[in-house]
Amino acid sequence: MTTLRGLRVALRPVSESDLPRLFEILRQPAVARFWTPPENEREREGLLLGSDPDGADAISTFVITLADEVVGYIAGWEILEPDYRHAGVDVFLDSARHGRGYGVEAIQLVCRWLFEVRGHHRVIIDPAADNHRAIRSYERAGFKRVGVLRRYERGADGTFHDGLLLDLLAEDLA
Repeated sequence: MTTLRGLRVALRPVSESDLPRLFEILRQPAVARFWTPPENEREREGLLLGSDPDGADAISTFVITLADEVVGYIAGWEILEPDYRHAGVDVFLDSARHGRGYGVEAIQLVCRWLFEVRGHHRVIIDPAADNHRAIRSYERAGFKRVGVLRRYERGADGTFHDGLLLDLLAEDLA
């Protein structure tokens, strides 16, 4: 897999040596609020290193770097069934880097790769409905709101919370 480069960030494949830093970011309160804690380290390592999340046919995981510093994680996953072919994105960013456009740039890089290299026509993302900061970022990247997914995912408090489905078509990429 290649490295994807933007104006300020670069995305490179996740390596085993990145995991301690990524776990550190996942434990930050602003990040942990929206990412379910791992059942065990093996489960989290599997996700970060590219195992099959939620039935995806393929997944590519990257660390988001800023001047060679790991500041986040982004994955592009794919459903390859011809009649339902599409891709999705999952992302988290060091809370000290929120609000500076690094996440938007990383999302655009992965989406462009999913469209141009992997041949997808549509990418989805499904944040918690109350993750307003992330939703603004996704909309800045060109995503459009599709609808609310009621009681979509279980939160850290053990109850189900709404999600928001957004999608991006190749022609919508900002």
